[in-house]
Amino acid sequence: MKKTDDLQGVKEGAYQYCVRFVTDKLDTIHSQIAELETALTSETKSSAGDKHETGRAMIQLEREKLGQRLKELEKTKSVLSKIPLRTAATNIGLGNLVITDVALYYIGISAGEYKHASTSVYCISAGTPIGQLLFGKAAGQHFNFNGKTITILTIH
Repeated sequence: MKKTDDLQGVKEGAYQYCVRFVTDKLDTIHSQIAELETALTSETKSSAGDKHETGRAMIQLEREKLGQRLKELEKTKSVLSKIPLRTAATNIGLGNLVITDVALYYIGISAGEYKHASTSVYCISAGTPIGQLLFGKAAGQHFNFNGKTITILTIH
């Protein structure tokens, strides 16, 4: 299929794509939290006291939701930091680029589709349905997904 050096480039590109994915999401959440903080501090008491309190409560709820999303992204970032960039594995695990007869998968975090030249790589976590089916398998093995038998060609 592809040379080992090409595959290493695809794998490293997928990893960097995942890092940018998390960084962009973190930046967005931090920006939204800052906007809420500004809204909360600039909220002035009006003659309609109940309206003011309702507005503050809504801002507070939104801030709590963003805090939860932030915590989840921090966990995802932690998983990424533990992924080895160079792995020589016989069985599929975290950080592997898996080539099947259907698609290429990077086992890391769920970050969607990464394009490397004309190649598509699906960045998935080990907890996704297909990630669970792939995890621990070796090249040459088969598995069924959505009624289709898929063969693992190589692991990089």
